[in-house]
Amino acid sequence: MARVKDKIALVTGGSRGIGAESARLLAKEGATVLIVDILNDLGRAVAEEIGPQARYYHLDVSSEADWMAVTESVRQTYGRLDILFNNAGISGFEEDFAQRRQDVEHVSLEDWRKIHAVNVDGVFLGCKHGIPLMKAHGGSIINMSSRSGMVGSAPNVAYCSSKSAVRNLTKSVAMYCAQYGYGIRCNSLHPGAILTSIWEPLLGNSPERRAETLAFLKRGIPLNDMGRPSDVAHSVLYLASDESRYLTGAEIVIDGGIMAGSTAAPPPPDPAD
Repeated sequence: MARVKDKIALVTGGSRGIGAESARLLAKEGATVLIVDILNDLGRAVAEEIGPQARYYHLDVSSEADWMAVTESVRQTYGRLDILFNNAGISGFEEDFAQRRQDVEHVSLEDWRKIHAVNVDGVFLGCKHGIPLMKAHGGSIINMSSRSGMVGSAPNVAYCSSKSAVRNLTKSVAMYCAQYGYGIRCNSLHPGAILTSIWEPLLGNSPERRAETLAFLKRGIPLNDMGRPSDVAHSVLYLASDESRYLTGAEIVIDGGIMAGSTAAPPPPDPAD
């Protein structure tokens, strides 16, 4: 349908998972996609897979110098930006954190700051440097928050805090752009349990342990399944397209029904009764 035909889209964290799937879908629907990441080999591979409609840039989202360099290159090459998907993020459970505990009593200040630098500073810098490329003609900013930005979670306090900050940052950006008549919409996504590489450290090493963990996780999801990157990518496409022209400062929850209510309820009645 070419729902984003001829639009210029920038996707952070676009080398894998939700970012890569979103980049593929945006390109399929007609956009030129600029994939940015620190995982250069993976990012280039995704861009090559997509073809001439995609280009890869190295970008550490927590570095303002990197943002300035990339957005200046976008300005010189394309003259504008239509879609910005601030997707890059970390949880604190990656190998870089060496399995250090991330609860409020044990998380280090260094880890706290690193998680916020990527998850919050990265989104703020994307908005700050993306808006000048959009405000002459309008556009869509899509910020990746999380279900954990709406409710707490004991094991990962910094992640929850950072995603909550993204939730309200999004609303402030939406109000700012509306106030100045830029025609830029800004909305946030709140995925729940989406099966991407971010979950790998938590699933266990053996096939048996992995199956047990997945079964346990699914029991807490009303739709009884973990989400796929494509489930989120389709929401990205909607927010990127003109179909969502009247949506700004809003939240889209993609969690299989977790936030809708508790699964701690009596079993449904037997149809035979």
